Amino acid sequence: VQLVESGGGLVQPGGSLRLSCAASGFTFSQYFMSWYRQAPGKEREWVARISTAGGIKNYADSVKGRFTISRDNAKNTVDLQMNSLKPEDTAVYYCKPVGPDYWGQGTQVTVSS
Repeated sequence: VQLVESGGGLVQPGGSLRLSCAASGFTFSQYFMSWYRQAPGKEREWVARISTAGGIKNYADSVKGRFTISRDNAKNTVDLQMNSLKPEDTAVYYCKPVGPDYWGQGTQVTVSS
């Protein structure tokens, strides 16, 4: 199993980033997928979740209205569009299938002026 997150970087407050996660080694289309994040010194927290066909999306209150999760089952990818970024969004972001304990290496997002 491989989960490879990409798209992180340094962005100013109010800016946008689009994260992508490429999955392999499991039947991607059969799993809900989630994004998590972990800020320095804090517990890992759930950010967003998308159903197998993409019709159901759920978000943590802290990102609702700013982040959008999407997926492409033909490409085995799940994305996270992040708008109106805040310094408190700074964290390492991970994608994960709901259920199996599979994790990638994460991608660093830093929101700072």
